[in-house]
Amino acid sequence: MTAKSELYADVRKQIASVIAGETSRTARYATASCLLRETFGDRFFWCGFYEVDPAKGDELVVGPYQGTLGCLRIPFSKGVCGAAAATGETQLVEDVHAFPGHIACDSRSNSEIVVPVRDADGALAAVLDIDSTEFGAFDTDDQAGLEAICADLLTVK
Repeated sequence: MTAKSELYADVRKQIASVIAGETSRTARYATASCLLRETFGDRFFWCGFYEVDPAKGDELVVGPYQGTLGCLRIPFSKGVCGAAAATGETQLVEDVHAFPGHIACDSRSNSEIVVPVRDADGALAAVLDIDSTEFGAFDTDDQAGLEAICADLLTVK
């Protein structure tokens, strides 16, 4: 196990402990974004959630996050977050400027990872979006760690 994967295992336990028994999705997302940012610091330039808007099933709306001002809404047809929502698959992007349809919420972002969050029934509820000012800041260790955390977020009792 790498040092990074150990950090993810530790923060996953911390998040699960804090959200146990919490029924509010907002509180769960806020806790996860805070603890992830605290654990990984400045490498996570922007760390937060875009929730599926129940009134517009093909659009994401900004939820709890840590970082600079985020985009308020993102259609499933645009950007890295939209691609994750539309495909239901994690998007690991080394250079966001080369990503077709990239939305520059903050021009300082250079790489990004976006992980789908599903509810207990398997429906897409949100995406976890993490940006870095570094190019190639995220790898398969980040993907595995974040996917495990996202799998727990709406299912931990």
